[in-house]
Amino acid sequence: MNKANEIKIVIGSWGSYNECNEKALGSKWLTLADYSDWSEIEEELEKEGFVLNGIDEELFVQDIENFPADSGNWDYENPKNLFETLLNSGVFNDDYKYQVMQAYCEINGYDYWEKLVERNGESWDTDVILYPGYDWYDLGYELLHEGNEIPGYLDDYIDYKRYGEELEYEGYHEYSDGIIFIGK
Repeated sequence: MNKANEIKIVIGSWGSYNECNEKALGSKWLTLADYSDWSEIEEELEKEGFVLNGIDEELFVQDIENFPADSGNWDYENPKNLFETLLNSGVFNDDYKYQVMQAYCEINGYDYWEKLVERNGESWDTDVILYPGYDWYDLGYELLHEGNEIPGYLDDYIDYKRYGEELEYEGYHEYSDGIIFIGK
């Protein structure tokens, strides 16, 4: 199952929050992949008692799950923009894109990823390669052996880890589950 199908948010309204009314705690948890466009989410919010009347700019992401939470200041993120960015990025339909998005946001933050998707749409990940489970040694070993005939007896003399670490200057970054390459 695609983990992107489990991205959930609670939507709050600054008006309700400031008035401390019954909607101050926000909506119920909304699984974003369950909706095909923003109007369906608006309908759900209205069913829950939100009075929208064009107040999209007053809405904010009150809580989020299955998304790199440290990658943005969600209180200031408009849920419509978040939903449309996720929809346009293709992560709801592709588990690999979702994994790449998670790693990218961990390294660069949501704002940079949002701009990347805005510029390139579903092709945002063209210059991004994920190496899940890799450390610097694994990366150095794979890239040095890729297309090169290196005799096995030289393995003890090559510092693959150091070579991999040097690649950080070339756009490779360590993230919580491996290495990610982000092209220019």
